[in-house]
Amino acid sequence: MSSREAKKNLEELKERLGYSFHNTDLLEEAFRHSSYVNERPDLGLEDNERLEFLGDAVLDLAISHILMALFEEANEGDLSKYRASVVNEKGLVQIAKTLGLGDYIHLGKGEELTLGSEKPSILANTLEALIGAIYLDTGFSKTKEIVQKLFVSLLGKIDSGQMVNDFKSTLQEYTQELYKTRPQYLLLDERGPAHNKTFRVALQLNGEIMAEGEGRSKKEAEQQAAKEAYFCLKKDGKGL
Repeated sequence: MSSREAKKNLEELKERLGYSFHNTDLLEEAFRHSSYVNERPDLGLEDNERLEFLGDAVLDLAISHILMALFEEANEGDLSKYRASVVNEKGLVQIAKTLGLGDYIHLGKGEELTLGSEKPSILANTLEALIGAIYLDTGFSKTKEIVQKLFVSLLGKIDSGQMVNDFKSTLQEYTQELYKTRPQYLLLDERGPAHNKTFRVALQLNGEIMAEGEGRSKKEAEQQAAKEAYFCLKKDGKGL
């Protein structure tokens, strides 16, 4: 591959990631397999194993944050199950192939001959190393944002029956743009024992009650009210 082709491909990778590195040395290290480094001891290069170690931990933390936001009522056991269904070799390989990471991995001659850039373990480890590099380059907040973008298709396949779409944010953005105001949520009723309460809220927009929602938490009730209001506005052709 020529340097011009390599540069073009690197730009394509940045576009797929939605991120440009401040420290490109980290990006290069993320794609440096140990077999490549071992064949060049005189260059004093670092392989990607330390970044892989870090990226593995960062990925677990990021996915855990995302799952807790998506599944507000899920318990620890369910959250662990959902995370395992997303963070595994099969899922990592799928994302690595989507990003085309195999085109960037530096391998030793032996691994090159055995098509190492197509091996699931190497692809998965490289993705983790890349996530570790992004974390060191920009911190956790941006890394979590990138992880959520990369893993959105896998997150959407989680079979739980509890997935709550964020209608509150969607509705708020829309009403802010169209009406220059935000919906207000009013608690109408709270009933049941402490361990099994039911909440009912009303959604108010420009002084008018648009929708009501119920749930086992205030947040869930608000989401239900926002969902009803969302489809009400959509039905009325308000541009959603």
